[in-house]
Amino acid sequence: MYSQGTKGLGRIKSWIHDLIFWVDREICMEPDEFAYRIGWTVRRTGFGSRCYRDPRFDQLSLPNRVPEEVS
Repeated sequence: MYSQGTKGLGRIKSWIHDLIFWVDREICMEPDEFAYRIGWTVRRTGFGSRCYRDPRFDQLSLPNRVPEEVS
């Protein structure tokens, strides 16, 4: 058997976790929607923190080096 205190503590932890998730989503909803709309990837890195990445950066290549002339 378990005590009612443990059951109540679990409910409180779950409620707090859901509240934190909801607040985080509300804070970042507008920038996330903008990023998704223009095709960027969004990675959640913490509470209220996101990493936005434009996939076109993966298509960039390094410029070709011009060989130096020897005189």
